[in-house]
Amino acid sequence: MRLIESFKKKKLILLNIFLTLYIGINLIGGERGLISYIEKKKTYKKLVEKEGNLKEELENLKHKINLITSNDLDYLDMLYREKLRYGVKDEILIKLK
Repeated sequence: MRLIESFKKKKLILLNIFLTLYIGINLIGGERGLISYIEKKKTYKKLVEKEGNLKEELENLKHKINLITSNDLDYLDMLYREKLRYGVKDEILIKLK
């Protein structure tokens, strides 16, 4: 009986404690909490790095396309030899890769 009467007298304090615990737990571990923020930050960094790699690869491909369309004979010869495994009779081919 005393316990119930003391709860009635201190219900504002208990309400504040429960609200503080609820807000604290959700602040750290909720869907928009600190842990979720750190995970999203890591994902963002990975995506930015991947975007940089893709931009670099795109620039490389644009450069190769430009060499092909401008009929750069050295690049075309290199492609021809690499893709078709072609060489002249007295030529020694050394593959480095």
